Formats: sequence, C-alpha cells, structure tokens
Amino acid sequence: MTETLPPVGIDLFDVERLVLTEGMEPPLPPQDAEARDQVWDMAVKANPALFDGPAVACRGLERSAPGVLRLSWVRVTYRHYALRRVPRATALPSLFVNTVQPTDDGRVLAARMSPSTAAPGRWQLPGGSVEPPQDGAVLDEAALAGQAARELAEELGVAAVAEDLELWVVTRGENGSVGLTYLAPPLPEATLRAHFAAAAVAERSQGREPELDAIVLVRSPDELAGLNGPHADYLEPIVRRFAERR
Repeated sequence: MTETLPPVGIDLFDVERLVLTEGMEPPLPPQDAEARDQVWDMAVKANPALFDGPAVACRGLERSAPGVLRLSWVRVTYRHYALRRVPRATALPSLFVNTVQPTDDGRVLAARMSPSTAAPGRWQLPGGSVEPPQDGAVLDEAALAGQAARELAEELGVAAVAEDLELWVVTRGENGSVGLTYLAPPLPEATLRAHFAAAAVAERSQGREPELDAIVLVRSPDELAGLNGPHADYLEPIVRRFAERR
C-alpha cells in the first residue's frame, strides 16, 4: 500500500531503495508565469551570476513499502523557483543531492556558500540541485550518486566515485524541498583542506568564483551554533544523526 508522506517540519526518511518516476510539470496560469518571469528578471539584475539552467523538481514523495520511497520528478529550470515569491502561486519543491563527508576522526564537513550564489553565506553540506538526464539517459539511483560525486569533486576537489557513496537518508525541508543525502568514505582533515584549497584555485584560474568560500569540521550539532550566517534547514538534523550513529 502506498503511503503519501505529509510534511512535518524537517523530515528524515530511512531508505533502502528509491523508485524514480518522471512526471509532467503542472500547467501554470498565464498571470503566474508572467509574475514568475518578472521576479526572476529582478533576481538576475541583483545577481547576474544566476543562471536559468535545467533542474529537477519533486512532484511527489511516497512510501510504497518499508524502506522503499517512490519519488515523482519533473523537468524545470531555476526560473521555476521564482514562483515562491509570487502570491498564491505554487512552486514545486526542489530536489537536490548532498553528501556527508566525514573525517577519519568522526567529524562532519560543513561548507559556506559564497556571496555570488543564490544563498550567500549559508552553511550547508556540499551538494547541489539535481539535473535532468540528457540524450536518452535515465535518472536512477546510480545517476543520482554520480551527481553527488560530481558535486564533491567540483566544490571540495574530492575525487569520489558514485560507487563510493551510500544513499544514507532522504530529507524534506520546511518548504518541501527534498534532499538525497549520501555518505562518503572518511578522509583526513589535512587531505580535505588541501583538496578544498586546490579546487578554489582551479575555479579562480578559470575566471569563476568558487561556490563555497569556507569549510568547517564539526563533531556535534552544538558546534553549529557558533557558525555565523543562515544554516540549511537539514544541516542540524543531519549532523545530529551522524553524531548519534557513532
């Protein structure tokens, strides 16, 4: 029996298998589309680094059996999320991947978004929005793990492969956004800091600002309180979950 999962604050779901189904984006009234475009254009004027690239939104999340989550997704672009600022309009929740990158002494890496991003100064896990498949490819568990591995390489310089990452937990935030959180193999602190510094140098050499401008390593959710700036809503529950597993 399929069980629709109602939102209750910040939700964490254990998952043994993820079933993905592509759906269609709901039709949008013309007035909402016009208002969305106006909001997006204003956002781009304020931050020219914003890019209306392809993305994936979550149409629905259900539990179809113990440990099995069924996720319906649709193709959108980042402009879609400007609907969040249109009164009485409904934006589909975003879908993203992120990764718990531990150290070999049991801490978790948290990263701060740079000023040029859509969430400047926010502390979160390394990761990013899910991208839709191209050229006849499918969006499945292997593809999602590959996207998480790519984000680790781009943002932290950590050359993980998809097979190294374990889908650890699924989160749903206060605005309904769904996150697929992976667990990476532990690495020494010195290695992580060296990779992060090298990744930042590589980005700047290409004339781009890195997406992340700082990293910290925390052992417990209490240590997050000392980080100035906004925090991703899932960050404290994820760090707490990791601390409790030890």
